[in-house]
Amino acid sequence: MSLDDLYQSIILDHNRRPRNQGPLEGADREVHGHNPLCGDQVTIRLKMDGTTITDVRFEGSGCAISRASASMMTSAVKGRTTAQALTLFDNFHELVTGAPPAGTKLDGNAGTPGMSNASGESTDVKMPRELAAFAGVARFPLRVKCASMAWHALREALVG
Repeated sequence: MSLDDLYQSIILDHNRRPRNQGPLEGADREVHGHNPLCGDQVTIRLKMDGTTITDVRFEGSGCAISRASASMMTSAVKGRTTAQALTLFDNFHELVTGAPPAGTKLDGNAGTPGMSNASGESTDVKMPRELAAFAGVARFPLRVKCASMAWHALREALVG
């Protein structure tokens, strides 16, 4: 099995059996995303405890890439701080547009060590390995919005 086949398999698995899909009772934040190019839609709901995302779920309809991305995004940000989730957003966005940030490793063991925001909160992030499945999206510019729609909705929910 080639690496491309493995990544396609990961995307198809998350499309068929999305994680964290469905309503979220008592959500603190809710944002809707829409891709007018293909009709994909997503709603992201968050529960927060201070700056920590304690729960996140999505609902929506769309292509396999958008559903799989929403599924993987919710798994990747649950339990993270706002700053860490925003760093993951930046890293993912650069990945799907074809320019992974310097120092980012997709092995689940590294992020950007030693970084902190103005309040001293750590922004260290371990980028989940399975997100590498979306690196190939950069070759298909019309699919970048499909892969990043849920991530943009998450960002809006976190920063307004």
